[in-house]
Amino acid sequence: MSKVIVEISARHVHLTNSDIETLFGKGAKLTPKKDLSQPGQFACEERVTVVGPKRSLERVSVLGPARSATQVELSLTDARSIGVCAPVRESGDVAGSGACKLVGPCGEIEISEGVIAAKRHIHVTPEDAGRIGIRDKQCVSVKVEGERGLVFDEVVVRVSEKFRTRMHIDTDEANAAGISGEVEAEIIL
Repeated sequence: MSKVIVEISARHVHLTNSDIETLFGKGAKLTPKKDLSQPGQFACEERVTVVGPKRSLERVSVLGPARSATQVELSLTDARSIGVCAPVRESGDVAGSGACKLVGPCGEIEISEGVIAAKRHIHVTPEDAGRIGIRDKQCVSVKVEGERGLVFDEVVVRVSEKFRTRMHIDTDEANAAGISGEVEAEIIL
């Protein structure tokens, strides 16, 4: 039996250096607020408003460090509520994805693509992947126990020595399984 810690990834934004300057001012850099479980990743003091055709989501977290492409990760409920298309995709796969406006204290940007609902995934170290018997890009199932226990299918495995072994789901998925905070779940091969 192989266990993994499941973490909830709430709505957030990844920004390029150029977009950071547009939204927060010339020369602006992201200000780390809290380290995340993945090494080198952090939640920032900076927040943005995500604007869709129906309404806006205010004070959305920005995660650092800066990325090569701006990306907005929403739950499907969030996306529908603001009137934005958010296909379920792996992080970084933004071609043809949803559009929105991002507003910061010093400016705003329109992104023509980059809004996604992140596909549930497990970050795995090579050592843990070998021990469990899984490989990069493989899809597995993960069973969560509890009052609203369920099995998540089509969970993408992502293997790298830069990772810490953790599964990430969005708030809709966490609510469906009755999860708050971190829980331990079973990887089913």
